[in-house]
Amino acid sequence: MKALIVYITMPDEASARRMARTLVEERLCAGANVIPGLHSVYHWQGTLEEQGECACILKTSDERWAALEQRARELHPYETPCIAALAAEHIHLPFLCWIAEETRS
Repeated sequence: MKALIVYITMPDEASARRMARTLVEERLCAGANVIPGLHSVYHWQGTLEEQGECACILKTSDERWAALEQRARELHPYETPCIAALAAEHIHLPFLCWIAEETRS
């Protein structure tokens, strides 16, 4: 099994907590960290934007990625959300086993 670390930005802490709880409850990820206090700078539709956001860092399996991405898109308020998965190349084996166990459908 391959583990993925998924990074999602959200507009605020309340929406990030709701998404994190839903994705964990639905076993699309084993766990989630909600990190408030981001300051994001980006171009959107030709304008330079700056705003506060919140990050979610999720731990999941490669097998659950497609379902997690789809559900995150359904729950996300942004038109073009940041939902990015990074392969965990080196991971503590007991932690990997926990992810596998918690994301079984």
